[in-house]
Amino acid sequence: MVTIRLARAGAKKRPFYHIVVTESANRRDGRFIERLGFFDPLAQKGAPGALQLSMDRVNYWLSVGAKASDRAAQLIAKQSRTQAV
Repeated sequence: MVTIRLARAGAKKRPFYHIVVTESANRRDGRFIERLGFFDPLAQKGAPGALQLSMDRVNYWLSVGAKASDRAAQLIAKQSRTQAV
């Protein structure tokens, strides 16, 4: 099954996440099909660089049957609300 989930990057105690499309059997930080964006949880609230997603690619992958993880779904919803305003 194809999933949209977070892959951890960054240094120890300084997390940074790539939002990727991957097979669910792959490791968290392993092989991926496509990188859709990134999420920086340590960035200031509302900072322009905290979350960036390619929503057209996210919508494509969701339309062909990819399932988003819980946290990825929250970030996708947050980004779609931001773009709608």
